[in-house]
Amino acid sequence: MNGTQSIDAPWGISVFGAASVDAAPDLARLRVAIAQTRQEPGEAFEVTRGGVNQIREVLRGHSIPDTAVSTSRLDLKSLWTYGNERKFRGYECTASFVIELREIDLLETVLVDIVEAGANQVDGVEFDVRAKKELRARARTAAVAAAREKADLYAEAAGVRLGPVVHIKDVDSEPMRNSYRSHSSGSGGDGGDGDLTPGRVSVSAGVIIGFSIIGG
Repeated sequence: MNGTQSIDAPWGISVFGAASVDAAPDLARLRVAIAQTRQEPGEAFEVTRGGVNQIREVLRGHSIPDTAVSTSRLDLKSLWTYGNERKFRGYECTASFVIELREIDLLETVLVDIVEAGANQVDGVEFDVRAKKELRARARTAAVAAAREKADLYAEAAGVRLGPVVHIKDVDSEPMRNSYRSHSSGSGGDGGDGDLTPGRVSVSAGVIIGFSIIGG
């Protein structure tokens, strides 16, 4: 049993209820990056920055505003080849960012265009829903109903009746996410398996409810 579902001193019936609500995604987050290697660090920064600007122009062409693009990481490191001797390859500058896309039908087109514009890494495509707060509320209501149904069964089996609710505890339940398989355009493969069908997004909730007991 999960430790969060136990009580130190028995006082009634304590049950766990869970529920989830499925919805078609209406939002996608694209995690992409540009990695460029040059002999000088300044040159690596410059060519990477140019690639980022090209991608922003492509996104503007798809009516995706700059506010929908957030930079998550900028990294510079030296690269070496190890064999019979250690050989310096250059400086690699990587700019990673997240693109929030609200027109899912444009997903494949946008991915192709930004790769052609210079993005050589696609770290993931995450599908989500904008109305998550409303869906979570529905899931929580359903979780309470599931907990009460379970408590009614236990009470009936034990020959007692449920009394008032004396304890309610929310249980964190992260939403399940549908993600496209990550790939890098430089891996030499076909760039991933399957298609970009988002499927459904499941928003979940859980609750522990304690009921007092009235004798049968």
